[in-house]
Amino acid sequence: MKGIKSFRPDRAARIRERAGDLLARMTLAQKIGQMTQPERLHIAPAQVREYHIGSVLSGGGSCPGRNRPADWVAMNDAYWAASMEEDAGHLAIPVLYGVDAIHGNANVLGATIFPHNIGLGAAGDPELVERIGRATAREVLAAGVDWTFAPTLAVARDPRWGRSYESYSEDPGLVAAYAGRIARGLQGAGNGDDPRRPGPGSESAHSGPNGAGLPQLGPDGVVACAKHWVGDGGTSAGVDQGDTRASEEELRRLHIAPYMPALEAGVLTVMVSLSSWNGEKCHAHRYLIRDLLKGELGFAGFVISDWNGADPLADDYGEAVAMAVNAGIDMFMVPERWREFISALTSQVEGGAVPMARIDDAARRILGVKFACGLFDRPRPALRRGAGGRRFGCREHRALAREAVRKSLVLLKNENGTLPLDRDARILVTGRNAHDRGRQCGGFTVEWQGVSGNDRIPGGASIWEGVRAVAPRAALCDKGGAAAAAGDFDAAVVVIGERPYAEGMGDIRAPGPVRPGASHPPAGPGALQPYGQTLELATLHPGDLAAIRGLASRGIPVVAVLISGRPLVIDAELAESAAFVAAWLPGSEGAGVADLLFGDRDFHGRLPMAWPNAMWPLPNGDAAGSGGAGILFPRGYGLRLG
Repeated sequence: MKGIKSFRPDRAARIRERAGDLLARMTLAQKIGQMTQPERLHIAPAQVREYHIGSVLSGGGSCPGRNRPADWVAMNDAYWAASMEEDAGHLAIPVLYGVDAIHGNANVLGATIFPHNIGLGAAGDPELVERIGRATAREVLAAGVDWTFAPTLAVARDPRWGRSYESYSEDPGLVAAYAGRIARGLQGAGNGDDPRRPGPGSESAHSGPNGAGLPQLGPDGVVACAKHWVGDGGTSAGVDQGDTRASEEELRRLHIAPYMPALEAGVLTVMVSLSSWNGEKCHAHRYLIRDLLKGELGFAGFVISDWNGADPLADDYGEAVAMAVNAGIDMFMVPERWREFISALTSQVEGGAVPMARIDDAARRILGVKFACGLFDRPRPALRRGAGGRRFGCREHRALAREAVRKSLVLLKNENGTLPLDRDARILVTGRNAHDRGRQCGGFTVEWQGVSGNDRIPGGASIWEGVRAVAPRAALCDKGGAAAAAGDFDAAVVVIGERPYAEGMGDIRAPGPVRPGASHPPAGPGALQPYGQTLELATLHPGDLAAIRGLASRGIPVVAVLISGRPLVIDAELAESAAFVAAWLPGSEGAGVADLLFGDRDFHGRLPMAWPNAMWPLPNGDAAGSGGAGILFPRGYGLRLG
């Protein structure tokens, strides 16, 4: 393809030789161990050695010690040391640790937390996204971690989906414009190797070279993971882990197209979606994984399951595991039942349900990625470049995040030149989200479902703190400004919107059982309660509209700032406000919002997806398009101050 250089045959040959030599010495138990990824709460370093474990992960909110970079380095150092103890029954194969660093390394206290993807989509700046990838990689490395389950390349087609904020846009072209840049940013400057095997062909043709074509990470790079393969943003009614009903042509045009630049950029791993395509679970879909991804598209890295992704494939666990392995999944995210997985897969191989060639292919791919990313050649985590956090949450990264906030905000209304605000004006700042860094950051921040308040988001600034820094006469009122009189204030900034959520708990749907997905499940039998049953903000959070109306009725011009992971129905709130700003989930650097409210920069953002009105949903739940019934603002809409 255009712009892709041929991979270096000398380096590819070295990877083939090293991986082939190691594979030839491995037992079945060692190969299956490499295919196994438990969660840190359920495995000790000694067990990593005993069971030849290939990878360990942290689910949302799972953290060591005081949750500082030094605690993470110490933990990873212990896992690494255990994996490298070699004797007659154990080979020294370094463990690969993975985390969800999807908008910065937000698992760790004190991280720089960037805007979620939907905001970056509004920014329309692929170069910015690549710089964010590089900064994120540095903060991941500071924790001694080698692998992030990012980027998400979903094309969100329905804002009712609880993961809409993980999508850059409903437009596959915009997602594709970002895909290669974020993959390169996370993995660092490589050596120009072609990440794909040359030409279409059989799986063996692609896996046979033992990692040929896999790119080399830059010195500040981590292993990236394109997810979730494929179609997770197109499920009917936006139900998480639901069913994407689409022809193959539509699937390729809307949902597969964004993966192409990421594959061309050399993304080393791909995660499979927990959703289905036309009724067939992606985790058991041989055509999508082996034939299309590994065969036609020539992906030479390894494929990982999502959280317990094999479980729903069959009532019998061994049968379910065999289905997923035979479909082409190489590594399995099995947080708690990893020993059961090892036993089940061993039995399936010994019984002939899973060919040994498939196990060899999976282990070869995993080893190839570990060699290609330099894991065998790196020192232990405690001695690695950047370990311990010198650049973790540093001023440079926070300045980048603030730039991203400025570029991501979308001005939806500005009546009578309400914005920009005067720094010397008497400004009331209020609303549930005005002084809450946790709510600015959204889900997948410190905890799976995110956090509220400021205590667990050290560093950065809330929107109120950003306003206070530039407007000396501003005042914070945490009770909605009910007592404010027209003569007391020249304007009010009311920060409204959603509370944090992740995955199915962010869905807009009728209550019902939805299996927990790629993070810690809640208590109970496995039903995730949705965020609500409507996109109408006035129904979800009636206090927001009451606060706006109360101030507007007293003659105080209201600037509404919406914190949300998706477009919401805001007809009533918009009508009562003099100005309205969509701030998405801006992350830790809320001062970037103040930069625009006071005119230090002009608004830049454009809507990455169409904005619904009170007539939504459209007949098929498809919010894409240029306007019409059900659409308040078309994709691409955004005002400027000038």
